[in-house]
Amino acid sequence: MSESSSIPGPSDVSVSVIEILDASDPRVSAFADIRERELAAREGLFVGETLVVLEAMLAKAETIRAVLASGRMLDRTRAVLAAAHCTAPLYTATDAVLEALTGIDLHRGVLATAVRAPFEAIHPATWNPASQPRTVLVAEDITNIDNIGQLFRIAAAFAVDAVLLSPTCHDPLYRKSLRVSTGNALKVQALRAQHWPDDLVALRARFGFDIVVTAIQSSVPIAAIGEPERVAIVVGHEGNGVSPEVRALADHVVRIPIAAGVDSLNVAVSAAIALDRLSRGERV
Repeated sequence: MSESSSIPGPSDVSVSVIEILDASDPRVSAFADIRERELAAREGLFVGETLVVLEAMLAKAETIRAVLASGRMLDRTRAVLAAAHCTAPLYTATDAVLEALTGIDLHRGVLATAVRAPFEAIHPATWNPASQPRTVLVAEDITNIDNIGQLFRIAAAFAVDAVLLSPTCHDPLYRKSLRVSTGNALKVQALRAQHWPDDLVALRARFGFDIVVTAIQSSVPIAAIGEPERVAIVVGHEGNGVSPEVRALADHVVRIPIAAGVDSLNVAVSAAIALDRLSRGERV
């Protein structure tokens, strides 16, 4: 079913590479049929796609269970694993076997599985940051996979301390979310509320955040408010926006002025503009 060889890696480090000849090989079953409709976690694992995401996963190299690379990405993947001293098995296969196994055209050439628990979103009450947090991005009812990924990428860019997800937000550890986030969904602390919006209120009380909601209705231009010392910026559902319940408890409801005749901005774009204006994170 397979062949195993010790192939010299970078700096004379040997990395064991296992060639998979059959898509039904049980050793790579965690990679089977990972098309977009496959949203659920498998046996407590998640799947990362692309070399950039793998590099983010390697911050906790001990959690990685297996890596799968196409022939054209094998050398680069092997080098990254060797540099991180990762002992997870590295599999490779032809493009035909990879497509039969995964159900997708793996043109990015790298997949990896890792244990979810160390990367999972935590409850806000258990969050104990090393220093007083200054900026939190709050996502309410964001169900679009790409938007979740973009929000984590933006959060990293604006030095956000954490992203608070309402209970119905999409899973940031889903393969496509991770890819769109360029691995930043593994780097920015994710918080997952259980009681909404009570957990947001509790987070404000604990850390002293001003809650700033982005909305079109009953709002003032974002430039009209001062910069809070600590801020929780709320963005809402792609179609419905931020809920009335959260708008009612906000310290400020703001809008980003746009030209007449334009309906609205994408939620990720709105988050980036609001964070550029109000984030208290350190940027260079």
